[in-house]
Amino acid sequence: MRIVLVQPNYHSGGAEVAGNWSPAWVAYLAGYLKARGFDDIRFIDAMTDDMSEEQLRAALAKEKPDIVGTTANTPAIYKAERVLEIAKEMFPDAVTVLGGIHATFMHHQVLHEAPWTDVIVRGEGEAVFYNLVRAVSEGAWPDSRGQIKGIAFREGEKVTTTQAEPPIRDVDDIVADWSVLDWKKYIYIPMNTPVATPNMARGCPFTCSFCSQWKFWRDYRVRSPKAVVDEIETLYRDHGVGFFILADEEPTINKKAFIAFCEELKSRNLPVLWGINTRVTDILRDEDLLPFYRSAGLVHISLGTEAAAQLNLDLFHKETTVAQNKRAIDLLRANGIVTEAQFIVGLENETAETIEETYRMCDDWNPDMANWSMFTPWPFSDLYREMSDKVEVFDFEKYNFVTPIMKPKAMDRAELLDRVMNNYRRFYMKKALFGYLWVRGDKVRRRYLIGCLKAFLLSAFKRQFYNLGQAGYWGPQSLKKLNFRFDFSRKLEKAPEDIETDTWKAAPKRKQEEIEAGIKAYLDSGDEDTAEGRAAALKACGGTDEQMSEEAMAAAMACGGSKVQMTEHEMAASMKPCTDGHELAEEKREKAPAE
Repeated sequence: MRIVLVQPNYHSGGAEVAGNWSPAWVAYLAGYLKARGFDDIRFIDAMTDDMSEEQLRAALAKEKPDIVGTTANTPAIYKAERVLEIAKEMFPDAVTVLGGIHATFMHHQVLHEAPWTDVIVRGEGEAVFYNLVRAVSEGAWPDSRGQIKGIAFREGEKVTTTQAEPPIRDVDDIVADWSVLDWKKYIYIPMNTPVATPNMARGCPFTCSFCSQWKFWRDYRVRSPKAVVDEIETLYRDHGVGFFILADEEPTINKKAFIAFCEELKSRNLPVLWGINTRVTDILRDEDLLPFYRSAGLVHISLGTEAAAQLNLDLFHKETTVAQNKRAIDLLRANGIVTEAQFIVGLENETAETIEETYRMCDDWNPDMANWSMFTPWPFSDLYREMSDKVEVFDFEKYNFVTPIMKPKAMDRAELLDRVMNNYRRFYMKKALFGYLWVRGDKVRRRYLIGCLKAFLLSAFKRQFYNLGQAGYWGPQSLKKLNFRFDFSRKLEKAPEDIETDTWKAAPKRKQEEIEAGIKAYLDSGDEDTAEGRAAALKACGGTDEQMSEEAMAAAMACGGSKVQMTEHEMAASMKPCTDGHELAEEKREKAPAE
């Protein structure tokens, strides 16, 4: 039985500016299936190969699949649906499967708008997809589909969702097969080397209101540091990978595991460099360890500094201050680590002054790189629930961090884009003339920064950066002709409440109350005193300067399969400086009702 996995051909001019990223989902799925006897797996990378529909048809015709699987985040969903439509047209008897975060939470809408999709895999895919493949192989599909956990499918006009599949407890049991990829395609432009995106953990113990990764993965689980380094050594030895990004939401959450990972990586003396995304508070916590991290090959850290106004930081539930952001960037620079500051712009209360403020802050902090991302209201996030009446665009293809989805009260979308581009022009012009070329004393850092500048200039020259070519942006003179090409015929379907959603991870009531308070403060931001007063009461997603105890980390991993994520208050309590980690357990006993 042949399984064909397809990466849909979606481009946005965002992260792909740095090169072609190897799709990790394929490697982990293929490895899990092959270890269980299903080894006839082919992969078509329509995105990296920029395939037309005719080329995709030709590739599918060559493979003659029994199962066609694809995945999609929100902006790629229409391309993924089209992949399965083509597959079903060509091979009516093939089972068409869709996974990914968008289909997981928007399965009702997806199955109604793409009825050729036979089944949706919800959440973590390996075990669910294996059970589905086994059912097809044994001839039990579709009769037994109601017994397969973690899927959604149509029965006539009715959408059926089965009970959620428990997260895979032992994530070391998932061993990726990176050989399914053609590695000459996946080059990281800054270092001109193959690039991979392995993960060290799945999920997140925190519940940021704008993010849904903690919902998707449900429980937080950490791999053995040795197993992760084994995988990286295989990537280097067998596929020539010279750079990798840990795909975790925040690899430094588990300080003990992260240190062990760095120690193991350093002990093998592998000539690879790598990068991560993390929180400002973790950098401040690990100030004394930064030289060690750099010696293990960590050369690039992207920080979620997020927004200029402290009110916006509170709205997004990140416990960080403007001063902390600057301090973290100074520390990283002093230790030879390239810094990248991330800003979110484009909320309803955005003004020309707030966008300019992000530039002034960025100029003051002096990170090596900066990104201004458009606020994107994921329709399945907690934040969206409170802001839905402000959203006008439901063309999910444009939910890509580079297209202005929200329209600020004080400006139109064209002006918003132009002011963001003005920030980019000034920042990178200054870096090109007075920064990257003049780095002294650290050859690796200098080479890396010049490579990043090359990637940025290349994407700008090709008009791929920020999808500027598609929107028709050529500078301020082109504002009246800008066309974001929104499809306003697309609407958000209101899905009925499902009994099975009770088995999915949810934020606790206290968290929901804080989110609602944050939204109210945001909406009241015209009254500075009121907004600041309410925002000051909000705390972030577990930010702290203490290391988590082992018991606290175990609690965060929800070993009992809890349906409710820990609040940041519980996380903060669990991270108090202690020796045995029993405080949280004691606190829970005190709160428990008497028997």
